Parts: sequence; C-alpha cells; structure tokens
Amino acid sequence: MRKALVFLLLIFLSFCNYSFSEQAFDVRKHLSTVSRYGVVKDVADNGFTPFVIPNGCYPIHLNLVARHGTRSPTKKRMRELDNLAAHLEVLIRDAAQQRLPLQKVPSWFHGWQSPWKGKLKGGELISKGEDELYELGIRIKERFADLFKEEYHPDVYTVKATQVPRASASAVAFGMGLFSGKGSLGLGHHRAFSVTSESRASDILLRFYDCCENYKEFRKQQEPAVDKLKEPIFDEITSALVGRYGLNFTRQDTSSLWFLCKQEASLLNITDQACSLFSPPEVTLLEWTDDLEVYILKGYGKSLNYRMGVPLLEDVVQSMEQAIKAKEERHAPGSYEKARLRFAHAETVVPFSCLLGLFLEGSEFQQIQKEQPLKFPLKPPHKRNWRGSTVAPFAGNNMLVLFSCPANSTSQYFVQVLHNEHPIPMPGCDSSDFCPFEVFKEKIVSPHLKHDYNTVCNVKLEHPQQKDKSSKIYLMYQWLFSLGKDDNKFLTDEL
Repeated sequence: MRKALVFLLLIFLSFCNYSFSEQAFDVRKHLSTVSRYGVVKDVADNGFTPFVIPNGCYPIHLNLVARHGTRSPTKKRMRELDNLAAHLEVLIRDAAQQRLPLQKVPSWFHGWQSPWKGKLKGGELISKGEDELYELGIRIKERFADLFKEEYHPDVYTVKATQVPRASASAVAFGMGLFSGKGSLGLGHHRAFSVTSESRASDILLRFYDCCENYKEFRKQQEPAVDKLKEPIFDEITSALVGRYGLNFTRQDTSSLWFLCKQEASLLNITDQACSLFSPPEVTLLEWTDDLEVYILKGYGKSLNYRMGVPLLEDVVQSMEQAIKAKEERHAPGSYEKARLRFAHAETVVPFSCLLGLFLEGSEFQQIQKEQPLKFPLKPPHKRNWRGSTVAPFAGNNMLVLFSCPANSTSQYFVQVLHNEHPIPMPGCDSSDFCPFEVFKEKIVSPHLKHDYNTVCNVKLEHPQQKDKSSKIYLMYQWLFSLGKDDNKFLTDEL
C-alpha cells in the first residue's frame, strides 16, 4: 500500500513539474524589441548586486532616454498580415483539393483575417503604450521626489521628442504622469507642459541614424546579409511546421506567422493562436534571429551604429556639468535644469546603451575601447546578455542620475545608471552602477569623443573590395549555420 502511494505521489509530482515547466515559459518574454514594457521590465540579472548609495548622497539631475510605448503595426506590416490571410486560405484550399487530412490544421486558420484588416493608418501609440509611459512618469516622480518638487518650467524640466507622432505622444503620456497633481486641469489636476522637437532632417540628438549617410548606406548593404543569416533558422522551422500541420508553408509564411505571434502577444495579449504554432525551443531561436538583427544593424555589430550617437552622449554629459556648475555656484532653486527627458525610438536607445557599454560580457568592453570587433550573441540554448526584450522593449529606457555626495573624500559627484528602472553594471566603471563622475567621463565617455559626428557619418568611406567581401561573408555564415556552430568565431565588425 505504501509503495503504491509513493508511486502515485511520484507520478503526481512529475505531472506538476511538467505543468510548471510548461507554464514557466511565457512567450511574451521572448518577443525581442516587440516586448511590452510591463512584461519584461523586471527581468534582470540576478547575479548583479546594486551599489548601496551612501547616506548623505542625493540626486541633483536626471537624464532620461526612452523609447516610445507599445504601438500598432505599420502600414507595410499590416499589408503583410493581409497577404498572410490570403495565403492561408490558399493553403487550406489546396490541401482540401488534394484530399489531404485537415484535422491537424488549427481551427483558427479557417477564415482568419488580420485584426488590423481595413485600417488605413498604422504605427501609432496604442492605449497600452500610453499607460506604459504615464505609469513610468508617476514612478519616476515618486522615486525622485526631491528632483520633481519644483514648480514646472520648460527650462527646469526639459521634455524633447522626435517628430514621429508615437514618440511625441509618449512624451505627452509621460508628462501627464510626471506632472499629475501639479496643475488645475481636470480631475487629475494636470497641467500643460512643453514638448519640443527638432526637424527630422537635422535631429542628430534623437534621430542621428536618419541624418547619417554612411549608416543609411550600411543598412542598405547589410540588410540582405542579415536575411541570409536568418534563412537557415526559418527553413528549419518551416520544415517543422509543414510536418506538424500538413500545410505547404513557405519561409515567408513562417516569418509572417512569427510577426503575427509577436503582435498578438504584445498588443492583444493573445498567446494561443500564432504563438502556439511554435514550440518553446523554436520561439527562442526566432527570438535570437531578431536579437541578432538588432545587434548587427543597431548595436555592437558595427561601431558606426553607436558612434553616430555621440552627440546625444555629449548632450547628456553637458547637462550634468551644467547641473554641477549650478550647484557649485549656488543658483537659486527653480533657476536651473533638474531633468532632461527625451523620447525617441529603438534606433536611439540601442546605440545609446552601447555608448554606455551596457550588456557586454567579459573583456568585450576593453575590445570596443580598442576598436576590436566582437562576436555575435551566442545561439540558444547558450545564455547571453544581449536580448532585445531587455535592451529596448517598448518604453525601454536608460536613466542617468547625477548624485551629489558632499561627505565623500574622493569624489563629490557620482552617476548612477538605471536601465528599465533597475541599476545596471557599467563595465567601464568596474561593473558598478554607481560611478564617480570624473571616472564616468574618462573611462566611458572620452574614448567616444574622438569620433566626430560629421566625420563618422558624412565622410565617404572607401570599400574597394566590399562586393567580394560581402559575398564571402554570405558563404561563411551559411556554412556556419549549416554546421550549427554556437561559438561564432567570425568578426562582426567586418559587416
């Protein structure tokens, strides 16, 4: 009897472990840069212990660089989903005509239409995105109450956004949270505040990538190479889908279904349709291909990606120096800037994170300081620091908080870096999140300042063997992926 009970208990525990492991995989945490902020913002490195800020230290200035909140698909991607709906209909009809069994076909395929069918516009901030920024503004106000106790003035709390509507709408939602209770408008006692923007054609602080001719040429040349990198993964998963559901899916179908999964899970909180087509290992591989694309085209894969963001880094440091000067000269409260708040895009947040040296591993910070190329993020199941869902989810952000520490004998001013509101290690400051301001400038900022924006972006680069080199890279990467190598030995700075 006892043995029977033990046996039943073991079966029960095995079932529980299986159920828990299945439930533990949340596809919404594996959507790369399409991840919703509230789902991933608290996913942090459990091995990092934040620095304990000494008593007597207090914040005197805050810089924020944030991505816009969750948005709807663009018009181009909505057309892709309409094409997917039409092709699913063809696949099912062809299978029926060939008298193939349709019992494996998911029921939602029959008559499926895109949730955005008929929409004429796209890319706008949705209500979830508004909530993300509004609540972020409230949390920052509560966390740094002394910084935001002054009477509002546009020169004290500077709010900037790009001219793209979803970025400026994010700035407005954030400001409504930050300044709630400070005015007389409506039940929330809101107040009007200023959001300024530069012209798209000249915004080298927040849309530097749009003004950088060398970067635009690089993107145009390398996007086909990135697609080649992803092909083996998509082909493998396409083959699995064909075997699993009995329909003659193409690589484009797999790509579109993965895109649909990300949109459904992030925007609509639906995970039992497109996302359920893929197994957890397949999701992690698809996530990795997205992360790889972000790494190559926006991140550490090419030094140009982040060097063009130097004007933004200079602007951040300048604002800190002005705050220090105001404190040293004892300017009257309300007469100097307390916060500089910026709202832009993943193409802004990712390079800025790279300029700070975030999400690097081992000796990689020393490598980029010496202008040596880095390896790609490791392929699953290997662990990696570089994850799009962490680096730049919707509403993803970097905050640099300047502290005054009058009692400190070595330095009176320190910079704390928060990523998605959590302290994050800076390799340039002995992997601390709390760095003496002079060390921050010397070790992290100064090495980048030798790269002038105009030289980086507009001086024509010579690549006499570019065509041959690119074709060789295609072959090498295809060979790499066909062998399934995880420890990539090819140097990404060649891209």
